[in-house]
Amino acid sequence: MTTVADQIGALLGQLGIGHCFGVVGSGNFHVTNALRAAGVPFTATRHEGGASTMADAYARMSDTVAAVSLHQGCGLTNAATGIGEAAKSDSPVLVLAAEASRGALHSNFAMDQDGFATSLGAEAHRIHTPETAIADVVRAYRTALRERRTIVLNLPLDVQAAPAVGSIHGITIESAQAQRPDHRAVAQFVDLLEGSERPVFIAGRGGRCAKSEITALAQQTGALLATSAVAKGLFNDDAYNLGISGGFSSPLTAELITGADLIVAFGTALNMWTMRGGKLIGADTKIVQIDIDDAAIGAHRPVSLGVVADAAATATDAMALLSNNQPVRYRTEPIRERIVTGARWDQTETKDLSVPGTVVDPRAVTQRLNELLPSQRIVSIDSGNFMGYPSQYLDVPDEFGFCFTQAFQAIGLGLYTAIGSALAQPNRLAVLGTGDGGFLMAVQELETAVRYQMPLVVLVYNDAAYGAEVHHFTEEDHDTVTFPETDIAAIARGFGATGITVRDVDDLAAVTQWLDSSPTAPLVIDAKIANDGGSWWLAEAFQGH
Repeated sequence: MTTVADQIGALLGQLGIGHCFGVVGSGNFHVTNALRAAGVPFTATRHEGGASTMADAYARMSDTVAAVSLHQGCGLTNAATGIGEAAKSDSPVLVLAAEASRGALHSNFAMDQDGFATSLGAEAHRIHTPETAIADVVRAYRTALRERRTIVLNLPLDVQAAPAVGSIHGITIESAQAQRPDHRAVAQFVDLLEGSERPVFIAGRGGRCAKSEITALAQQTGALLATSAVAKGLFNDDAYNLGISGGFSSPLTAELITGADLIVAFGTALNMWTMRGGKLIGADTKIVQIDIDDAAIGAHRPVSLGVVADAAATATDAMALLSNNQPVRYRTEPIRERIVTGARWDQTETKDLSVPGTVVDPRAVTQRLNELLPSQRIVSIDSGNFMGYPSQYLDVPDEFGFCFTQAFQAIGLGLYTAIGSALAQPNRLAVLGTGDGGFLMAVQELETAVRYQMPLVVLVYNDAAYGAEVHHFTEEDHDTVTFPETDIAAIARGFGATGITVRDVDDLAAVTQWLDSSPTAPLVIDAKIANDGGSWWLAEAFQGH
């Protein structure tokens, strides 16, 4: 007999789920096996929190819908932080959550799964009956795909076990058509562009699929280019690329963005992080915000013009209305030379904080690792005081080389993110920047990376503290956020990974040896870092707390 669980798995495989992550229990065993039988790769994680964040990262870096398979009740609650991160980030993730049978109010696993999912910002769906199962699955998958939503699809146990009804033959779902802008809005946009002398375009998550269109418009209008952190690498090929806008900006990048008379946001919220709490916006700067979500327009700051439309469609339509002249505007030769020689943080002089043989400057260790690792890489970032260093000192080849799961501001998602990203981009070396606190929160998934033979580089910025809090709290509070020194390299070796301790840049020679060994297990670098006094981006960040 084909059950509804069998039917759900087969249909999702047919629709195009890219990968599934999860922890298998009695409630999700059958649907997980059905997914695997349909050809969907499955990664068995050590904790549901790891599974949900891996799915989030996979969806971002593969641009496909990823799935999470969870046991009823506690399996769903364990996955909460990753689901919340995915929902806040508009990631197309489908959470397959087993649910206590209808009417089983006294089950240990019974809970309000709809209400719980909604509280996380996800959208709650359900398989209602065997007769509606196909339509319910199609609706949930279509919403995740077309609206880039995180969906919790509840699967009641009694419905899962019932005989399947109907045929899934021939069912497919296509991506949504691009939302074109209103003609009057485009005309206003073009007027602002043609009246500008120093335009800057900033692209975020919503601009990642519009690289060529945004770049062409920038070249035609003389605009400089920048990104929010989540879109790092998008404009690498353009000589007028400023890099990341916001707290991570180099002094030159911040200067040129602040000097703009027009800022155009393509699919980015212009929030406190991207605009340094508004400090990167000049007093007379006009702002255009382009987003497919009407609610996003002006949500963080007033705008001169809001355009509710797809980024690529808006850029294309604007180019059609622009005059044929090609003004230089902000794209002058002196500006290009300044960008080439000074837009990066490693081109900015800083004091070396290293104490030879004891602690290493976090900038120095990151710069050296950037030189040692192959250029085809995918970099993931955990949250914490250290995070500006891997974000700015580690290069990435393009927008699919950087995964930044920071929408929920949760420490400890980095290792999960790196594993999900690595599976999404298997031809690139996965690299993680994390703190000692975040790494130890997620250390159980190091076993997952070892089990799946992943050559993952984990750079642990180890200051034996929750570093951001050390710089944020008073000295009287430090005993709650500082810890004895931990031998993280030894812990890594206990999981079957390679572990090295770095107290000096020269200790990174072991990285080359690891790379030359055709590795099939992670390398964990326990970098004993110097106190940086609170990394450069913290001053702006903490003003928003």
